[in-house]
Amino acid sequence: MSSKEIRRLEVLGRVAEGVCSQRSASVTLGLSERQVRRLLHKYEQGGAQALVSQRRGRASNRRIGDEVKSAVLAQVRARYADFGPTLATEYLRSDGYELSKETLRTWLIEAGLWKAARGRRQSLHPPRPRRARQGELVQIDGSPHDWFEGRGPRCTLIAFIDDASSRVMEARFVPAETSRAYLDCLRTYVERYGRPAALYSDRHGIFTKHDPEDGQPTQFQRALGSLEITGIQALTPQAKGRVERLFQTLQDRLVKALRLAGINDMEAANLALPTLIEAHNARFAVAPADAEDAHCAYVGEPAALARICAIHDTRKLSKDLVLSFRRQRYIVQTGGAPRYALRGASVTIVTYTDGRIELMHRNETLPYRIFDAQAPAPDTAAVDDKTLNARVDAVLSARRWSEKSRPAPHHPWRRWLGPQPSGAGQLASP
Repeated sequence: MSSKEIRRLEVLGRVAEGVCSQRSASVTLGLSERQVRRLLHKYEQGGAQALVSQRRGRASNRRIGDEVKSAVLAQVRARYADFGPTLATEYLRSDGYELSKETLRTWLIEAGLWKAARGRRQSLHPPRPRRARQGELVQIDGSPHDWFEGRGPRCTLIAFIDDASSRVMEARFVPAETSRAYLDCLRTYVERYGRPAALYSDRHGIFTKHDPEDGQPTQFQRALGSLEITGIQALTPQAKGRVERLFQTLQDRLVKALRLAGINDMEAANLALPTLIEAHNARFAVAPADAEDAHCAYVGEPAALARICAIHDTRKLSKDLVLSFRRQRYIVQTGGAPRYALRGASVTIVTYTDGRIELMHRNETLPYRIFDAQAPAPDTAAVDDKTLNARVDAVLSARRWSEKSRPAPHHPWRRWLGPQPSGAGQLASP
């Protein structure tokens, strides 16, 4: 008998002995007087055994049939073998199988297809309240990962996630995490939503200068200043935990969605990404505390926005109005009119995402002609790739280790003279 049934047996026994009334028994057991009378009649007829549930040991009427269970497990083995119970339940629901994630979890454990993860000890970080309005703070970051599971080249996913709603506002696959990639995503973001109040990033050289003596902003800082967007750099990864957790989720869910869709390259992935991200937002985004949008509309021309979100370099014109950039010489065309004021002037070279180059002096666009038309221009798009830092650090660390492990000049190994006649010493005299 269960503890509830034992409790009923004790109370009904006192009622049968006349110790307490049926009304007090109903209050004690939390039942109606009518139900107490029914249980008392069963107790008088069959004793304690009559109070035991007749359904004990029998399958529930809501139990899912074995044929459905077998079909579900076969579907999981065929398509969702490495899916967790929660994600597999969502995909099985689209396949026509309605069941709870806990039911599927039990089935997967019984079949040996899932093992519960052991809890990991994590350091505690105090939570930060969300911003109230959408667009007040947008966290940005990139995640280099094998998104195509070896079916295609490794690439990086850049994502902009709103702090107030956890909504992924912009996402794009790029070859590497560079200034050019972030600027291109920023341009698309501003065109679609307007200017956010602040962007929250890490402290990589793409977003901030580490040399206090260098007063020039980075390319990304320059673009944010032109758009009047505040740039904030986090001191720890936990400070921008929303975008970090986003990549943990996408590295599980998005990778499997790309696999099921048969996507093996960045071009196809970027075409399918809006639909996949919209499904992600429908699943995980929340309503902001304040319905008012904090984005400010961009009122400039699209060409001006594209110029802001391009790569800017500075060169000086020679007396002949010639400048050199990426192994090529550019000659400013004056149309026959003398432009003596341009001699020695600083010119901004604007390099757009599509490779187009524009020469700007103050607010004027300068026409030009390329003198070395056949000279190859090196591609510097990945010159500030985030992964370069880790690779350089690894090389320097290995070099320092090899220098430390090199024997000293006075080490006995360095005094080895080679094979000697018998009886001769093997080491040179000190």
